[in-house]
Amino acid sequence: MSDVSRAGFDALAEKFDFSPFQTLCDVGGATGQLALIIAARHSHMRCTSFDLPMVEPIAKATIEAAGASDRVTTVSGDFHTDPLPEADVITMSMILHDWNHDQKLHLIRSAYDALPSGGALISIEPLIDDARRTDAFGLLMSLNMLIEFGDAFGFTGRDFTVWCRQVGFEHVEILPLAGAATAAIARK
Repeated sequence: MSDVSRAGFDALAEKFDFSPFQTLCDVGGATGQLALIIAARHSHMRCTSFDLPMVEPIAKATIEAAGASDRVTTVSGDFHTDPLPEADVITMSMILHDWNHDQKLHLIRSAYDALPSGGALISIEPLIDDARRTDAFGLLMSLNMLIEFGDAFGFTGRDFTVWCRQVGFEHVEILPLAGAATAAIARK
C-alpha cells in the first residue's frame, strides 16, 4: 500500500494549500507515510497518524527512523468506536471505500466533529467518474471492495459531495492527484 499511495501523497503535498492549517490527523495512517510527507514538505504542520493499537508501534518506528518525532506523532484508537483526534485537516486515504454507506457516513461525521470551523476533510481514493462510465480503475476497485467485504464500494465525487453535505460540510471540491488517486476535499 505504501508504494501504491506514495505518488498520490506526494501530489497532495504539492497541490493542496496547507498554509492556512497547522495540524493534520491521518486516519488509518498505517506506517505514518502521509503524515511524514506532509510534515516534510510543510514545515509549519504538526501531524498525527491515527490507527489501531497494534499498528501504532510500526508507525512510531517509521517516524523515529525518519527523524520526525518532533513534528509527527501517533495516537491509537478505533475509528469505528473512538472519536477522531482533533485537527485542522483530517485525511483518510483508501479508507472510505472499505465500508458500507452507513459506515462511510459515520466516518465523515466523525471527521466533521473533529474539525474546527474552516477545517478540511481530505479523502484520497480512486474516485469513480460521476457518470460511472469511464474510470475503469475506480470501477474495478469498487467491485473488488464488494467482493472482499460484501457491502463495501467505491464512490464518485458526486456521492462524496452528497454525504459531506448531509453531515454539515459546506464546500466540496475534487482535486486530481497522480494516477488514479484523487483528493475529495470537504471544508467545514
